[in-house]
Amino acid sequence: MKVAVYDTYVVKKNGATMHFDIIVPKDQPHEKVIQYGHEYLKRVGQEGQPLTTKECRFCHTEEASEDVEKAINESGYYIYEMEGCD
Repeated sequence: MKVAVYDTYVVKKNGATMHFDIIVPKDQPHEKVIQYGHEYLKRVGQEGQPLTTKECRFCHTEEASEDVEKAINESGYYIYEMEGCD
């Protein structure tokens, strides 16, 4: 499965920065990617933090790993947490 990777930086409620990728099927519209980002932020207790095209930018496309493809088939997207996501 070809996927699009969106590099995302969000300022948390405590002022620290979260860095994560939102990975979706390559034909997904950017508006849907932002929606998935908001779902993730809600799940990790950061609901209401700004997440727009400024914080979430297309980075590249790649072939999905088996785990990423499974997650996308189940929920429509995959979040790859990198920094400050705990």
